[in-house]
Amino acid sequence: MGLIKRIKCRNCKRLFVPDHRNRNRQKYCRRLACRKASKVASQRKWLNKPENKDHFCGPVNVQRVQEWRRNNPGYWKRKRSNKANALQDSLKAQPIENTHDNRQIATNALQDFLNKQPPVIIGLISNFIGSALQDDIAATLFRMQQSGQDILYCQLKEKGGKHDCKIPDFTRKGA
Repeated sequence: MGLIKRIKCRNCKRLFVPDHRNRNRQKYCRRLACRKASKVASQRKWLNKPENKDHFCGPVNVQRVQEWRRNNPGYWKRKRSNKANALQDSLKAQPIENTHDNRQIATNALQDFLNKQPPVIIGLISNFIGSALQDDIAATLFRMQQSGQDILYCQLKEKGGKHDCKIPDFTRKGA
């Protein structure tokens, strides 16, 4: 592995590692003052070229500016902070607390639920139920998860009776 070549910034004179996509052309580091100095230098270089001397001058550009001014009367009088002319609508106040029960939405996010499962489990369940549809796999996974929680957390059939857990129901619901 080769050494990463560091170069000296033309503005602050500190060493920096240039971006790998622009390694041969980057002369300024990423500090804000150096980026501004880079912008000033590139504008000065562009304006000093002979073909760019009269870029913003001449009858064509005068005509373009006059036409724009006719289409935008009073532009120079408008205040930029005028909220009446804002491009966006004002924001409406939203309640701080959520008033809807979103637990069902969070538990039924199909892609999130399936992405958490290892591919081996998904394949095993797919072969077990005979279907590769995500809805069927997710429903089976959900039923198995509920059964596993019932087994692990042992819900008693009767209060004060036998200490026997519910028998999980592995029968497939639906066609």
